[in-house]
Amino acid sequence: MSFTPVGTEACPSRWRAGLGRLTAGAALLTAVALLPWLSGNDPALTVLRARSADQDPAPEQLAAVREQLGLDEGPFVHLAHWLGGLPRGDAGTSWVSGEAVLPQVSGAFAVSFTLMLGALVVTIAVAALVSARTLYLGSRRRLHRGRAAIGVAVLAALPKFLLASLLATVCGVWLGWLPSSGWEGPPSLVLPALALGVPSGAMIGGLLDQSLPAAFNEPWARTWHAYGFAPGRVARHALRRTLAGVLPQLLPTVVGLVGGAVAVEKIFNIPGLGRLALDSAIAQDLPPLQTTTLALILLGVVAGLLIQALRRALLGPALRDGALPALHAPALARGRLTRWAAAACALALLTLVTAGLLRDPLHVDTAARLLPPSAANPLGTDALGRDLLARLGHGALRTVGVALVVTAVCTLTGLMLGMAAQVGAGLTEVVSTMPAVLAGLLTTAVTGPSAWGAALAVCLVGWTPYAAQAAALLEQERASGHMLASVSFGAGPGYLLRYHLLPAVLPSVLRNALLRLPTTVLVLASLGFLGLGEQPPTAEWGRLLSENQPYVELAPWTVLGPACALVLLSVLALSGTGAVAARRPAYALTSGGRGAYQEGGIRAGRTEPESVA
Repeated sequence: MSFTPVGTEACPSRWRAGLGRLTAGAALLTAVALLPWLSGNDPALTVLRARSADQDPAPEQLAAVREQLGLDEGPFVHLAHWLGGLPRGDAGTSWVSGEAVLPQVSGAFAVSFTLMLGALVVTIAVAALVSARTLYLGSRRRLHRGRAAIGVAVLAALPKFLLASLLATVCGVWLGWLPSSGWEGPPSLVLPALALGVPSGAMIGGLLDQSLPAAFNEPWARTWHAYGFAPGRVARHALRRTLAGVLPQLLPTVVGLVGGAVAVEKIFNIPGLGRLALDSAIAQDLPPLQTTTLALILLGVVAGLLIQALRRALLGPALRDGALPALHAPALARGRLTRWAAAACALALLTLVTAGLLRDPLHVDTAARLLPPSAANPLGTDALGRDLLARLGHGALRTVGVALVVTAVCTLTGLMLGMAAQVGAGLTEVVSTMPAVLAGLLTTAVTGPSAWGAALAVCLVGWTPYAAQAAALLEQERASGHMLASVSFGAGPGYLLRYHLLPAVLPSVLRNALLRLPTTVLVLASLGFLGLGEQPPTAEWGRLLSENQPYVELAPWTVLGPACALVLLSVLALSGTGAVAARRPAYALTSGGRGAYQEGGIRAGRTEPESVA
């Protein structure tokens, strides 16, 4: 690895990033085109059943479908024909319905894009509420303790499809405030936007809340406070400084909702792009599936370019000139509430798992269906009369174990691709908008429905938040003053990687991974909810949520146990982020000391030197 100041190879970097986007997009479209052939099923049989639900079609019918669709020509000929029609505005016709694909995809894209904008508004509002305390205290030099952030953990751990079911039942059916189904105008946007935006806002707000103390610890913030600058002005510049590192998380977290909100779209009966992609993939209807995938790829690329431009505008010329101050998080005291909450959650989770392991998770008693919690069944029973506590306990090891493995693989992959940012940027933009459901269908076509097939699907798309974060942090670190100082003293690539780049990236990425651990469980649960993950009768938390979701209104305790277990896991993970502290080496400089190269805050696109009293 060689050190090159930011901005000196802008044109080659753009070409390499463009090549990465093109390669990733072509690979994804090719994989989608191969889906019917990868599954091992006869595409003609699948399409015919999607058309008429004929369970035993005659050979003549199958031959007619093959001849009509040209299936004997193979996937690559179909892909070439489809690509050739795009410049003429022709995306083909649906194999199932026979309708033109482009109007169908355009309508679904408009619905999903509107839903994404609504979810983005909710995400920003929730993130602002989560980080408001740190922003207020830090701008007034009164930030001395870290926060427990238990509420953040609870909100971030809420399953989107479970929250959607609760909102539809309570606000839509019981209270009648808002529509619980369909897409008939702005009122239909509110509930699904809340279901998607609240957990995402807690995630983004948690990352922002972790980054703000380092901005308030910079010399410019201390100097401005000493000179009596208004707290609001200090808060704005600290927010500007930290937003640059958090913005890349919007791409996989929020923009990915366009194609990844399949479960929520199904619950609210929204004709969105994710639902269209799922239905097309299940029916192996290639023209709409390929067009949907292309729309998601273009959206990811455009959104990635916009976020990158906004980041560079926030950081200003300091990023280009190698004069960016390094962020050093202060050592904030952790309150007793954090330690007590972590201990209580660990004890509660251990008690639940231990008690569940002593019971039989597979015993079926149809006479005890949907029983409420009691002394005999502390968490109640499910629709088959099985003990929910037993299923929760026996599913803990499988659920947490798979989630830990997936998180570790995704984190390592994201780090490696983030360090190869010139090519990895395009790959990240393309993959970040790929629905986990589509990845699940591709892997299920090869491996069949299973826990490890779902884990492989999440690994294919779950590395994007870490790659985006690592690339952003590395870009800022390479533009910092102490990097230039180390290079001027003769530091080699190995030294820079070990003592500068990795210490600047690893703590933040690890905190992000711990914060996203419950989210990984939820993505696996979403695949199970759609029948692409763990299959019955296996006890797994995601499976418990998915199979009991239809009974939320009648028997809410059926989902209360696994949902509470996810919340406990989230609180434990979030308390673990406080133990991952950023450790940076002390740099011994000759003349001028550290202040000779660490400038003050960023304002109006330039750096303001620190004043010395």
